Amino acid sequence: MNAVCRKSAVYPVERFALPDDKVLWKQPYPDYTPPAYSAPYLNTAPWADPDISDSNFKPKWNAEDNGIDRRSFDNDLVIPYDVVDGYPLNPNGRTGLKGRGRLGRWGPNHAGDAIVSRWKTKNGQKELSTTGKPVLQFIAILRKDCGQWAIPGGFVDPKEASSSAVLRELFEEAIDMKKLSNEVQEALRSFFKCGKQVYKGYVDDPRNTDNAWIETTAINFHDDSGSNTENIILDARDDAVDAAWIDIVPEMSIYPPHYALIECLKKIHESSL
Repeated sequence: MNAVCRKSAVYPVERFALPDDKVLWKQPYPDYTPPAYSAPYLNTAPWADPDISDSNFKPKWNAEDNGIDRRSFDNDLVIPYDVVDGYPLNPNGRTGLKGRGRLGRWGPNHAGDAIVSRWKTKNGQKELSTTGKPVLQFIAILRKDCGQWAIPGGFVDPKEASSSAVLRELFEEAIDMKKLSNEVQEALRSFFKCGKQVYKGYVDDPRNTDNAWIETTAINFHDDSGSNTENIILDARDDAVDAAWIDIVPEMSIYPPHYALIECLKKIHESSL
C-alpha cells in the first residue's frame, strides 16, 4: 500500500492534476499549486486538532504527543516524515490537495481494522475454489458513508492502544457482545486475545491530502477450526448498516483501500486466490 490516492469525490474541490512521475516530493515540481481544503467543522470539533495556524497548537511531529501518536509507520518501523513551513508532508508524496480535508489530525491519522477470518465450510468440510485451495471468509460491514462492504474499523482515540481500538470498533460495528451468552462471550474474549498483526502503515485512502493521511493497524483473528466464530451473531450498528461473512473471491467488491489488507490476509493463509 504505497500509492498516493488522488481521488476527488470526497471533497468539494478539484484536486490538482498530478502526473505520476511528479508524486514523490523529491521530484522538483515548481508548477505544483494544489488547492487547499480543510472542512470548516473541524475548527470546532472536540476530537480534532486545532487549525495549524493556531498559535497555541504546538504539535510534536514524528513523536508521541500527549496521548496522540504523530509517528508514521511501515509495519514496526518508524518512518520520519518531513515538516515544511510548519506543515507535515504526506510521506508517500503529493496528492493534489493541501490542508487536512476531513481528517481530524494534521499528519498521520491512526486507525485500526479488525479482520476476523475463517474457512468457508459445507457439511463440516472446507469448500475449495476452482484453484483447489480453500475459500477464506471475513466479517465485513456495509458502510453508511459510501455504501460499500469494508473491514470493520475506525480511528484510534487519544491515549488508546491500536489493538484496543481494533476490538472496540469491531464490537461497535459488527458484534454486540451483550446479545451473546456469558459462555460465548468468555470464549470470544479468549479468541480475540490471539490476534496477529498483518499490516501497519499508510493507507491509500481518498481522504488523504498533502498534510493529513490515514495509517492503520490491521489485526487478523483467524478461526482455523470455525468453532470460535460459529456462535457469533453479527449485528450491524454505529457506522454500519449491515454485517456479513464475505467470501474472498476475484471479483469481490469492497471499499478500495481495503483490497491491500485482504491481499496481506491471503498471503498469510495461502487462500483460494
